[in-house]
Amino acid sequence: MKATHASARAARHRRSRRGFTLVELLLVLVILGILASLVLPKFTGRTEQARITAAQTQISTFGTALDAFEVDTGSYPRGQDGLNQLVAAPADVPNWRGPYLKSEIPLDPWGRAYIYEFPGRINPAGYDLRSTGPDGQPNSADDIVNGRVAAN
Repeated sequence: MKATHASARAARHRRSRRGFTLVELLLVLVILGILASLVLPKFTGRTEQARITAAQTQISTFGTALDAFEVDTGSYPRGQDGLNQLVAAPADVPNWRGPYLKSEIPLDPWGRAYIYEFPGRINPAGYDLRSTGPDGQPNSADDIVNGRVAAN
């Protein structure tokens, strides 16, 4: 009788050391899924807001450089390569004292080029500088224009 009791206890001990059951693993996965569904939306909203703020800040930096360019030359840069004129001297612009930016023109936080227009459509007396925002579509409601989110 002692031998059967000892062998039963040894069998129970071997079973308890085998690992997790499928039910236990599924329970852990369900709990992790619930936690992820609660936490992830909070972080994704913050990421997008951080990108919008970064674009607004970058456009503001461009604005300072564009204003310095205008003070030196008497006009804002013209043409589609207007922002590049902040880094490299254009041949037809007298009194250029740049470079007005310390580095090359960066892409916006979504990896797309900023769009520069002079004279601007939104700011006819000045320039429009825009990021197409999260959706990548120009002239949409989420564009960031001269440091603010457009309300087209």
